Amino acid sequence: MTLTDKSMTCRECGNTFVWTAGEQEFYAQKGLLHEPQRCPDCRRRAKAERAAARAQSMHDIVCSNCGRPGQVPFAPRTDRPVFCSECFETRRTATARSMSPN
Repeated sequence: MTLTDKSMTCRECGNTFVWTAGEQEFYAQKGLLHEPQRCPDCRRRAKAERAAARAQSMHDIVCSNCGRPGQVPFAPRTDRPVFCSECFETRRTATARSMSPN
């Protein structure tokens, strides 16, 4: 099947944009099933907004195990320990091993 450039309308801003044959090929290679609904500018803006929201939702912590500073994607409670990524992974792995049948 030959891919050709396709003219589309952005659902965000209403502007017309071209979904190129190269972009269509990229979507097919990545297994993406749905055509883009937003123009490249609106896609970039939405991606930047999602990244900013993720960055804003990170909370600074001091690890209850090792004392190193870190960040977590939730507001820590004062009545529960909170761990850096490394200590959390170590504890999670140890718990999984202790619970697995030998």
